[in-house]
Amino acid sequence: MNHTTDRTANAVERVRAAYARIAQVDRPEVWIGLRPQAETEADAAAVDARAAAGEQLPLAGAVFAVKGNIDVAGLPTTAGCPSYAYRPQDDAPVVARLKAAGAVVLGTTNLDQFATGLVGTRSPYGAVRGAVDPAYVSGGSSSGSAVAVALGVADFALGTDTAGSGRVPAAFNGIVGLKPTIGLVPTEGIVPACASLDCVTVFARTLPEAERALSFMAAPPGRELPAQAQRQPGPWRIAVPERAQLGELDAGWAEAFEAAARRLADAGAELLPVDLAPFTEAAAMLYEGAFVAERYAAVGAFVDAHAGSADLDPTVAGIISRARHAPAHQLYADRQKLASLRARALDSLGDADALLLPTTPGHPTLAEVAADQLGANARLGRFTNSTNLFDLAAVAVPAAEVNGRPFGVMLIGPAFTDERLARIAHPLTSPPQQLAVVGAHLSGQPLNGQLLALGGRLVRTTTTAPTYRLYALDTTPPKPGLVRSGEGGAPIETEVWQLPAEGLGALLGQLPRPMVLGSVELADGSAVPGFLCAPEALNGAREITSSGGWRAALPLLERKETAGAGALLRD
Repeated sequence: MNHTTDRTANAVERVRAAYARIAQVDRPEVWIGLRPQAETEADAAAVDARAAAGEQLPLAGAVFAVKGNIDVAGLPTTAGCPSYAYRPQDDAPVVARLKAAGAVVLGTTNLDQFATGLVGTRSPYGAVRGAVDPAYVSGGSSSGSAVAVALGVADFALGTDTAGSGRVPAAFNGIVGLKPTIGLVPTEGIVPACASLDCVTVFARTLPEAERALSFMAAPPGRELPAQAQRQPGPWRIAVPERAQLGELDAGWAEAFEAAARRLADAGAELLPVDLAPFTEAAAMLYEGAFVAERYAAVGAFVDAHAGSADLDPTVAGIISRARHAPAHQLYADRQKLASLRARALDSLGDADALLLPTTPGHPTLAEVAADQLGANARLGRFTNSTNLFDLAAVAVPAAEVNGRPFGVMLIGPAFTDERLARIAHPLTSPPQQLAVVGAHLSGQPLNGQLLALGGRLVRTTTTAPTYRLYALDTTPPKPGLVRSGEGGAPIETEVWQLPAEGLGALLGQLPRPMVLGSVELADGSAVPGFLCAPEALNGAREITSSGGWRAALPLLERKETAGAGALLRD
């Protein structure tokens, strides 16, 4: 399901397209506070006017949805409970930042009440059905936001994540969910679930769209970056648990997970073993231990005062009310146990850059959740619940289809490795591209770090077909120029690198003239995109074809610079 939008359209046109799509899909349960179209168009017209006046608005032409526990000025913040609603005067900072960049809010979305649940059915505004198959749950608690994106209504949407609410709905609806490091995105103006663990998340249909939105939401890290977050790019190390430790999965999911791991290995990642036990033990503590008392601290007084109200979801009210009785000594004991589990978990990860997991063990139907509210929900958090307890970052991406429905995986890593996790995930969402390099991007050469930083890996070393000439351009320092020649050519040393599709695009955006991207024929007759030189740059260039390659020519060029013009390199 791929509902693309025209991001070249102006803001008013995009808003009109969004409301046309809302009418087409007819999913009223997605929204709690859908804004009147005329009001939203007025905001869009103001964005268009600002852009026309020359203001830089990088998100102009984008529309987004906001989970109903995040403040949007002029709309009631309900947290999924009508009687709890209040009308904020100001946007939450995260909303304000996106609007300042030119994005337009469509409205607030449905959620599991008080952000308590992973199913998307615990709401008096109705159960939010899955975008792909309405018989299945959409996932919670950020259910409406995820479905608004998956159905092509919103370009991106905000959710929150305490136990997995920014990742489970992404997996069930075939989209991307970024769960940032705790504290990277401000949480002011948000009804808390567990204030010490809450994160504002972003959903989008592609990783680049999600990363772009997150870049405007995030603030500079407010604490020192751990050493692991500062590691230089290179072949990624991915921890992958054995199948037996994953427990029971839906039919076909274990095979889909193993296929995702193979794709990462094929993209150059090193797969490492990991003990998953401390992660799953900690996951059980989020609701079964004393940490749930923080949910009572957030909204417990309101729930107690409205006991029996038709507004309150009985499952949510029961979870929050029972937390009232958690003794203080249990909280301290659980914190000690959690510290021990976290130490074991990080020790098991070792120097891995990320942990690969299925986002959930399965995808239940609406009927299955109705039959076992607590059991179905608990199963869905097996892999997600521990992430915030351990202060980790995560990205959830679609990895396959199983029985016609989306299957998703997560990459989880140390705090403040958010950008790295997204980069590692790219091979799972888009096929990698190959690139032939002959000069400064070769291994060990000055620009090779660009390839590594973009997630590149060396596939093979070979030569071009014997139909190319190589030149040292008249630049300081000298740069190589490869040109195809009808005659007089020779095989030139070449490395073939594999890059994520987005990485290749980023590299081309930095490519200066006279370099151009073209097709390079290799010794085996295959053709790979590579860097060639525009003919006009050859004026004053020295031909170095006979050297066989840039690395072999460099010592000769250096000797020439030392000896002067009397030692011209000749072919």
